[in-house]
Amino acid sequence: MITRRRLLATGAAVTGASVILPYAAMAQAGTSQSYDAADGPVTISPIAHASFVMETPIGTIYNDPVGDAAQYEGHPAPDLILITHEHGDHYDADTLAALVGPNTQLVTNPAVFEMLPDGLKARATALANGEETNILGLGIQAIPAYNTTEDRLQYHPQGRDNGYVLGFDGLRVYIAGDTEDIPEMRALTDIDVAFVPFNLPYTMTEEQAASAVAEFQPAFVYPYHYRDSDPEKFAALLGDTDAETEVVMGPWYG
Repeated sequence: MITRRRLLATGAAVTGASVILPYAAMAQAGTSQSYDAADGPVTISPIAHASFVMETPIGTIYNDPVGDAAQYEGHPAPDLILITHEHGDHYDADTLAALVGPNTQLVTNPAVFEMLPDGLKARATALANGEETNILGLGIQAIPAYNTTEDRLQYHPQGRDNGYVLGFDGLRVYIAGDTEDIPEMRALTDIDVAFVPFNLPYTMTEEQAASAVAEFQPAFVYPYHYRDSDPEKFAALLGDTDAETEVVMGPWYG
C-alpha cells in the first residue's frame, strides 16, 4: 500500500449516510463538500451531469454550466467559467448569457472559443491541449480529452476537447471532461480532487475509469457524467485495487 498526501474534507452538507467501501473508497450522498487549500476551503457543489460550482479563495468557478440558470440560484455569480467542449451537455450560449456577470472570465477549448458570441469571446481565453494560463491567480492547464476506442472516435476526436488541471495553492483539481482512460490522464500526479466520467458510448466504461483512477490515484474522485451507468460498480472496482482514493458521490441526477 502506497503512502500519499491526504486532505481534510470539511463542511459537507450531507443528506444520507456514508457507505464505506473496501480499500478506503467512500460513497457519500451530499450536496457540497469542502477541501482545504492553503488560502481557504474549496467548496464543490454538484449541479447536474457535468455541471458544478466551486467556491474558492480566488472566486467562484462554474464548470460546463448548461440548462436552466435557475439551477445556480443560491450560488455566487461566477468569476470564472470553464468549458471543456462544444456538446450541448457542456456548452450552452444561452445559459452562459444568463449567468455571466460584468467581470466573469471564461476559459474554453479553441472550438468553443470560435462559437462564442462576440460579447463573451472578448472575455474568454482559448486553451489548446497542453497549454496553460493564469487567471485570478489560478494556474489552469488544458489536459487532452478524447476517445480511443474505434467505434467511439467520432464523439471526441483527439486534439479538440479539453480537461483541466486547476492549481490552487495547496490543492490540485482535475476535471476530465469527456474522455476515455487516456495516457495523459494516467500520467497525472499529485491530484487531490478529480472528476471522472463514464457512460457509453460517449466516454468510457466503469472498468476503464476505475483502472485509470487506480493509476493516478487522486485523494478524492467524483464520478460524474455517468447517466445510465453505475457509479457504485465503479467504486467497487476501484475498491478492489490498492488505490487510496475516496469516492465521493454527488447528487448529479437527483
